[in-house]
Amino acid sequence: MKHKFIVGETVLFTASNVARPAASGTYEVIRQLPTDGDDFQYRIKNSAEAFERVAKESQLAAC
Repeated sequence: MKHKFIVGETVLFTASNVARPAASGTYEVIRQLPTDGDDFQYRIKNSAEAFERVAKESQLAAC
């Protein structure tokens, strides 16, 4: 299997209802991370936030 998104790509993040409240919106892929068992993960960053988030591939969509 291969990551769907590449570093530097802009993606749309949809926050999970179960996870901590998060701002859904446009993010940049900062780094590809290994799978968590059934889904690849990514480190993503929104320009309006001072921190990065970890998101599952299933939470991301191409812009």
